[in-house]
Amino acid sequence: MIKTSAPGRICLFGEHQDYLHLPVITSAIDLRIGIEGNPIPEKKIVLDLPDIGGQETFRLPEEGTDIPYVLERDYFRSAFNVARRFGVKVEQGWKCRVHGEIPINSGTSSSSALIVAWVRFLTKISAVQKEEFSDPAFIGKIAYLAEVEEFGEPGGMMDQYATAVGGVLFQDFSEQVRLEKFSPTLGTFVLGDSRQAKDTKGILKRVKFGVLQAIEKIKHKEAAFDLKTVNKIEIERYASLLTKDEFDVLQGAVLNRDFTREALKLFQAPTFDAHRFGVLMNAHQEVLAMLLKISTPKIDNMLQAALKAGAYGGKINGSGGGGCMFVYAPENPQAVAEAIEREGGKAYIIQTASGVDVQPEEGKK
Repeated sequence: MIKTSAPGRICLFGEHQDYLHLPVITSAIDLRIGIEGNPIPEKKIVLDLPDIGGQETFRLPEEGTDIPYVLERDYFRSAFNVARRFGVKVEQGWKCRVHGEIPINSGTSSSSALIVAWVRFLTKISAVQKEEFSDPAFIGKIAYLAEVEEFGEPGGMMDQYATAVGGVLFQDFSEQVRLEKFSPTLGTFVLGDSRQAKDTKGILKRVKFGVLQAIEKIKHKEAAFDLKTVNKIEIERYASLLTKDEFDVLQGAVLNRDFTREALKLFQAPTFDAHRFGVLMNAHQEVLAMLLKISTPKIDNMLQAALKAGAYGGKINGSGGGGCMFVYAPENPQAVAEAIEREGGKAYIIQTASGVDVQPEEGKK
């Protein structure tokens, strides 16, 4: 039996920044999705999905051909196809079971964790082995291509690297991907699922394309404009060129970029300032709520209740419009969790976790 697993993730700083090639800081969390599988004689892949009461089955394709897609987001097949383009060779049939602890469609990267765990499973069972097949960054790259590029989705690559590499991770997408991993002693967070469905694609399109449209308008007047270097005072002079919505999301991108840079200094400092960490998260949330408009009244109430119960700071997590929030609660996390649940959320006490892994086969270490 082969077993792989990958964690969910929270975005500490830089929400809605990765697809703009701006940096983010993420943390993998100790809620995971696991895949376990055994070889079978038939030349096919069978995936039991008990969490959603489903099953996926497809036959192993001929050499040089892709498996056709039959679903809107056909991630098991797309990951298989993309992995094969990078040299993965699956010759044996497998029957697998997929089980997860991560809230689904809630902003905690359940889909990316699923794809990362599946890509690692495929690289593990490949008849041809390459050194990069066990490299978490390589796994994250394949997962990104399978989840986003293969279907022309509007998202970035933050989620796939966060769950593949794990830990607290600074991700810079300026010219090429740069990853810097930290190991601070953070203690506990509390994740709160609002149980509100979210429109990931709709919000990504509104925020992402709103910023890109604003940049395009500005560059018609000022070709040297650069989102990576413009400061929050300079941005004011472009307001007359843009609609209010365009200016809001552009201003939000600049402010969130600056919060991320300040947070990076916290993690790079010899002593971690936990209270400043909380203050920065609260400031980030204000921008997400007021300028990007991705929070909801219920999530706002959950955050306020958690802060009153002793959390240091917190924010909505993921694309927004529903889904999850989280707070940093190194003290009294149980009281914070109870406060979130009184507001109608489902609370999880979580900590930073490792990235994608393969459990040893029975009898092996």
